[in-house]
Amino acid sequence: MTDSQRKTPSYTAALTIAAIAFASLFCSVLSYQRPPPRPNVIVPRRLDLESDAPEQVHISLVGADKMRITWITEDSAPALVEYGTSPGVYANAVNGTTSSYKYTLYRSGDIHEVTIGPLNPDTTYYYRCSSNSAKTFSFKTPPAKLPIKFAVVGDLGQTEWTKTTLEHVAKSAYDVLILPGDLAYADFVQPLWDSFGRLVEPLASQRPWMVTQGNHEVEHIPVVHPEPFTAYNARWHMPFEQSSSTSNLYYSFDTAGVHVIMLGSYTDFDTDSAQYKWLEADLKKIDRSKTPWIVVLIHAPWYNSNTAHQGEKQSDGMKASMEALLYQARVDVVFAGHVHAYERFTRVYDGKANNCAPVYINIGDGGNREGLAKKYIDPKPTISIFREASFGHGQFEVSDATHAQWTWHRNDDDVAVVGDSFSFTSLSSDPACRI
Repeated sequence: MTDSQRKTPSYTAALTIAAIAFASLFCSVLSYQRPPPRPNVIVPRRLDLESDAPEQVHISLVGADKMRITWITEDSAPALVEYGTSPGVYANAVNGTTSSYKYTLYRSGDIHEVTIGPLNPDTTYYYRCSSNSAKTFSFKTPPAKLPIKFAVVGDLGQTEWTKTTLEHVAKSAYDVLILPGDLAYADFVQPLWDSFGRLVEPLASQRPWMVTQGNHEVEHIPVVHPEPFTAYNARWHMPFEQSSSTSNLYYSFDTAGVHVIMLGSYTDFDTDSAQYKWLEADLKKIDRSKTPWIVVLIHAPWYNSNTAHQGEKQSDGMKASMEALLYQARVDVVFAGHVHAYERFTRVYDGKANNCAPVYINIGDGGNREGLAKKYIDPKPTISIFREASFGHGQFEVSDATHAQWTWHRNDDDVAVVGDSFSFTSLSSDPACRI
């Protein structure tokens, strides 16, 4: 079969359907019963696009005033971004790099990356990729100073629930989206990565999406494909180099007055690991006078009163290794995914309420194909404040150096309904917690 035949929609659809059954053999078998999910959404490539037209466009922050533009073309095209502050007027042009990857019988399109800047804060830029006028885009840079608003979505997937979640996120006027792992739920079926890229492009091309990996990004098959995270690393290059990390699986970045740390639950995390040593050094560099807030994202939650995903090494082992570091640094909040439900804990350290510890929030409810985790441990632990098995997303709005507001919006009959809210006071502003 030729490469051109492999790129046809009919071949892609057939491969996707057949491979989903194959993928199920390698997915974790879980002990709890999930309710029926909504159907998968497979987004094919637009038939009216030329083979060198950009698609799956998404952007991510690189340092204080730069943005990485990533897109894919089926055939060769220049890794070029033209941009400016007026529609259709591209006063700047920057070249980047092109790569691709192979996964068993699948070969990706050309993955282009261009980093543009310096950019002005809180400014709308218009851009096009590969000098192609068939699709033009715009994005807004985050503000340089507080306030700033984050959308928080975990375990997103690509189902009808995902579409609802994305519609709600689009209405939230967020500045940056942060995602604690499990993006496409491709699970070895590489065309699903392409479908996911098309599904999120309307949002991910307009605001920076900052992500970390989950178990569904590992995609390791012994002997057949022993290298983990191949597609994730190739498609979602995060700014790990700028934070002195040696791995795309963990990194940090500053935006406005917030220091965000993305950790990797599925790479080494013990006290002798490179990730632990990097985290220890990164926390020591934080200047709370410049970034009074610290936010951490992980995939496998350290605190969880759902019956799902209890006793996993990625949760318990990572918590045993790293919890003290986050507590000693006075991290404000830890967002996690993995459990397909919502839960908010009080400030907690070592299993006990502690006013100088992070608030732990599990938000693995974006819209995955596996459904919700509805069974909880009874009675509810006293450190668990609110829990509910519904799909939805969160909004974390940091007003100033002292105050922030968290709201969780459930997808109730396709209408975003505030199901939980919490007013934060930063630990850096609490005299009892200053270090």
